[in-house]
Amino acid sequence: MKVGVLALQGAVAEHIRLIEAVGGEGVVVKRTEQLAELDGLIIPGGESTTIGKLMRRYGFIEAIQDFSDQGKAVFGTCAGLIVIADKIAGQEEAHLGLMDMTVQRNAFGRQQESFETDLPVKGIDRPVRAVFIRAPLIDQVGNGVDVLSEYNGQIVAARQGHLLAASFHPELTDDSSMHAYFLDMIRETR
Repeated sequence: MKVGVLALQGAVAEHIRLIEAVGGEGVVVKRTEQLAELDGLIIPGGESTTIGKLMRRYGFIEAIQDFSDQGKAVFGTCAGLIVIADKIAGQEEAHLGLMDMTVQRNAFGRQQESFETDLPVKGIDRPVRAVFIRAPLIDQVGNGVDVLSEYNGQIVAARQGHLLAASFHPELTDDSSMHAYFLDMIRETR
């Protein structure tokens, strides 16, 4: 299974390492043509406004929307969660508008309020190590969205069919369970 990591910004190598740890083939994605060869795509963290601008500049908005329309799996982590959301609190326009949820940028505070914790995640049999860095929050989800995890009563991971979103950075730990979950999702949706 080939899983791409959008390489415009963020922890690309760390995602590749965990994809390969769970038996996938990791692909660094820098050109839209590469999407055709992929079974799934991860949009990593970084700064969502910057990622959105770069996606527009290099033609990734329509290309990733088409990729998703084909039912191919997309996983957004931290800023990637913001990028796949269809509504962003305080912003008129979404980036990709794929997943039926409203998100709030930097909901967990600034850089100095970053933290790590273990979270229960629906569908994973043990707690997942999660790193929150200027993390967004999922304020609301639509009817077709399954809440997978909450932290202090707030939604931090969700799934809608072939779409997966996490407020945290699973790639900044040695815990590969979220990446294994994503590969299982790809198998299911293929």
